[in-house]
Amino acid sequence: MASGDFCSSGEGMEILQQVCSKQLPPCNLSEEDLLQNPHFSKLLLSLSQHMDESGLSLTLAKEQAQVWKEVRLHKTTWLRSEILQRVIQELLVDYYVKTQDRNLTSEDKKFHETLEQRLLVTELTQLLDPSQEREVPPLLGLEKVDLLELMPPSEDFVWMRARLLLEVEEQLKKKCFTLLCYHNPSSALCLCPDSDSETLKAAKVWNLAEVLVGEKQRCQDAKSQQKEQMVLLDKKSATYSQVLLRCLALLQRLLQEHRLKTQSELDRINAQYLEVKCSAMILKLRMEELKILSDTYTDEKVEVHRLIRDRLEGAIHLQEQDMEKSRQVLNTYEVLGEEFDRLVKEYTQLKQETENKRWALLEFNKACS
Repeated sequence: MASGDFCSSGEGMEILQQVCSKQLPPCNLSEEDLLQNPHFSKLLLSLSQHMDESGLSLTLAKEQAQVWKEVRLHKTTWLRSEILQRVIQELLVDYYVKTQDRNLTSEDKKFHETLEQRLLVTELTQLLDPSQEREVPPLLGLEKVDLLELMPPSEDFVWMRARLLLEVEEQLKKKCFTLLCYHNPSSALCLCPDSDSETLKAAKVWNLAEVLVGEKQRCQDAKSQQKEQMVLLDKKSATYSQVLLRCLALLQRLLQEHRLKTQSELDRINAQYLEVKCSAMILKLRMEELKILSDTYTDEKVEVHRLIRDRLEGAIHLQEQDMEKSRQVLNTYEVLGEEFDRLVKEYTQLKQETENKRWALLEFNKACS
């Protein structure tokens, strides 16, 4: 099958999606990206055949699994030794606590002293182990043989070891029971610890190991599912961002093509509405003015005002006629020019002399009488 045909099929696209989400780091590749790059999709499929689900190569994954197996074995061995060491240390601590109460028997004292002596000598001999390379000489010039002389007698050691097994077993039972009560504190075994037998306690502790293994597996599965969900969430977030950007671009396009295109029409309609509203307001004001005039002036007053207006218009008409006649006479006199001005001056002078003589004659008549 060609790479383009494989990528275009639903099964091939599903495999590619699984490769991108599990075996390879999250790269936010969409279905459109895979379809547009068929050779890259083919490269991803080729790489997936040489990788496991975690993204490692098959050889490296196999070596890693072997190393982890060895690490678990060493870890188990170390945990056993560590648990035994801590249990013994707790036994010694309990012994020192009990010595303050002074309720110990001679056998208890002998057991704990032998255990402490054996443990101390063993730890010191490990520090002086000749198999370990040392750059400095041993402390105080001691050798391992010198410390072995401080070991307790073999009879005491055999007796102490036999009793130590019982003590360690009892201590481990208490710890297992404590762990059981911590895991399920509401159980009847924890509420009434003396009501069940040792066999039932052992059975419940044995089942607790299986329960803890199951819970651990469920936690690991939940973590794996959470990781897958986080990858899907990242992809959906990226897709959501892209869709949101496309929506914003569409909204901007709609705004530019439709909103701005209809804005001029809306402005024209608003202008017409305001014009009609303004005309209506003017008519309303005119109607109010006419109403005020009709309430102020009666028919008699209107008739009197009409007569006065007619008389005034007639007087204005007569004045206009007189003014027209005077304008014509002035136009006629203006035709004469300077001669007319000389005659006007002579006429004014003669009229003044006539007035003076008339006044003198009047005064003379007053004097004669």
